Amino acid sequence: MEGLWLAVRGVHLLAMAFFVGGQLFLVAALVPVERRAPERERMRAVARRFAYGTLVAVGVLVVTGVALATHFNEWAQPALHVKLALVAVAAGFVVWHIRRPDLRALGGLIFVASLAIVALGLVLAH
Repeated sequence: MEGLWLAVRGVHLLAMAFFVGGQLFLVAALVPVERRAPERERMRAVARRFAYGTLVAVGVLVVTGVALATHFNEWAQPALHVKLALVAVAAGFVVWHIRRPDLRALGGLIFVASLAIVALGLVLAH
């Protein structure tokens, strides 16, 4: 049974790595290069493609996160409450960013919130 929970944690971490790693790629590589391009359609296409993967990753994170929190009886942990609040804030930023992609600071806010969520995940890790 321990192997099952190790696998669930591994899938959770893989989904988190896709989500945060993809953001890091967008912020550090794609946006600085493509922002200078006269045609922005390529950058939009990459961001849109990443968004599809992000939806899958977030679904996996929710399912595995609920399973892990339940298995390890962590629902009363203050760090989990803060993490979930930050997830809600990040989700709000994502929705806002989808509606207003011209507000570039939202991408940075999403990334910072994601890093804080990862840090809280490390606090909760076993």
